[in-house]
Amino acid sequence: MKLFNKEVATALLVAGALFMEILDATVITTALPVIAADFGIAAAHLSIGVSAYLVAVTLFIPLSGYVADRFGARTIFVAAIALFTIASVLCGLSTNLVEFTLARVLQGIGGAMMVPVGRLVVFRDLPKEQLVKTVAIITWPALSAPILGPVIGGYIATHFSWQWIFYMNVPLGMLAIVATLYLLKNTKGEVGRFNLKGFLLTGLGFALFMAGIEYLASNTDKLLHAVGIIFTGLLLMILAIRHVKRAAFPLFSFDAMQYKTFRLSVYGGSVVRIALGSAPFLVPLMLQLGLDYTPVEAGSLLLWLFAGNLAIKPATTWIMNTFGFKRVLIVNGILIAAGFIALALITKNTSSLTIGIILFINGVTRSMHLTLLNTIAFADVPAHEMRDANTLSAILMQMNRGLGITLSALAIAFATFILDQHASSPDLSTFTLAMLFMAFIAFISIADSWLLSKEDGDSVLNKRKDKKQTS
Repeated sequence: MKLFNKEVATALLVAGALFMEILDATVITTALPVIAADFGIAAAHLSIGVSAYLVAVTLFIPLSGYVADRFGARTIFVAAIALFTIASVLCGLSTNLVEFTLARVLQGIGGAMMVPVGRLVVFRDLPKEQLVKTVAIITWPALSAPILGPVIGGYIATHFSWQWIFYMNVPLGMLAIVATLYLLKNTKGEVGRFNLKGFLLTGLGFALFMAGIEYLASNTDKLLHAVGIIFTGLLLMILAIRHVKRAAFPLFSFDAMQYKTFRLSVYGGSVVRIALGSAPFLVPLMLQLGLDYTPVEAGSLLLWLFAGNLAIKPATTWIMNTFGFKRVLIVNGILIAAGFIALALITKNTSSLTIGIILFINGVTRSMHLTLLNTIAFADVPAHEMRDANTLSAILMQMNRGLGITLSALAIAFATFILDQHASSPDLSTFTLAMLFMAFIAFISIADSWLLSKEDGDSVLNKRKDKKQTS
C-alpha cells in the first residue's frame, strides 16, 4: 500500500473513529473518584456509567450492517458521529448518575453505528495480503485509547473540570464528519426484511445479563436477585442464537464460526480480552485508592503501558512470520497472566519505577496479543462472509470490554466482602485479590490456542511465501 492513498486514508479515518469511541470508554477511569464525588456516590458504583456505554454499543451493533446496506455507509457513518458528539455534550451537562448514564447510553448508540460500519468499509474488499498492514492501523486505537484515556482523563480532572473530558469530542467529531464526506462513498446493498425479533432477543438478553452482573457488583447482599437477572439474560441470549440460526433474514449470521481461526478469536480471544479489558479500570483505581497516587500520577504511570505498546509494534509482524500464531499466542498468554500476578504483588513500598517496568512489560504482551487476535480472526473468512464476521466480531469485542469492566467491579466488591471492608473505601489488598482473579482468567484462555495447528493463519503471513522462495 502507498503511504497516503485513499485506502490508507480511509483506514486512518476508521482508526480515528475507533480511537474516539474507545477513548470515551476509558477516559473517565482516572476521573471516576472526581465524578463520583460530584455526584455524591462511591467511585466503584460509577462503573455503571462505563458499562452502560459499552452495553449500548453492543446492543446496537447488530443493526450496523443492516442499516449501512439499507441507507448507505456514508449516511450512517456521518449520523453516528453526529449522535456521538451530541451525546458527549449531554454527558458534560449531567448533574447526577441517572442523567450521566442515560447520556452514556445515547453515546453508545452512536458508537455502535460508527465503528462497525467503518470497519466494514475497510475489510469488505480488502485483499488478504493487505490484511496485516490494515489491521495494524485499526488495532492502534484499541491499544492506545485505553492507555491514553486515563492519562487525559486524570489531567483534565485535576487541572480543569471533568466535563471537558466529553466536550473535547466536539472538534474531533466535526473533523471526522468532514473527512467522511470526502473519503467514503454512500454504498448500499441488498437487504431483506428487518429482523425485529432477533434484535429484541439479542438486545434484551445482553442488557439483562450485564445489568445482573452490575447489580451483583453493587449489591453483594442480594445474590438471588442478581442471579435471577443474569439467568434471564442468558436465557434470552440462547433464544437469540437459536433464532438467528433459523431466521430467513437474520441481522447477522454465525457462518464464520466454521473457520477455526475465527473461532479462536471468539472463544479464547474473548476470555483474554475480558482480562485485558479490566486493566484500564483496575490499575488506575489501584494506584489511586490503594497506593494514594493522584489522578495525574496514576495516569502518567499508565504511559509505561503505552510505551510497551509502542516498543513491540515494529517487531510484531516479524514475530508472527517467524514463530506463527499458535506458539506466540500460547507464550504470550502465559506472560499476560504473569503480568497480572506481578501487579498483585505490588506493595506500598514498591517504587514507581518498578511499577512502570511491570506496566511496560504488560503493554508489550497486550499489544502483541490483540494484534494477533485481530489478524487471525479474518485470516480464513472469504469476502462474501466478511460483513457477518465483522458484525459478530464487533459484538463480541464490545461484550468483552464491558465484561472486563463489570467483572472488575464485581471482583472489587467480592474482595471487599471477603476482607470485611467497606465498598466505598477498598485498600490495596482488595486490588491484590482482583488482579489474581484476572490472572486466572487470562491463563485459562491459553487452552483454546493449543487447538491451533502450526500452519493456521499462514494465509495472511509471509511465512510460507518466504519458504517457497528459498526452497
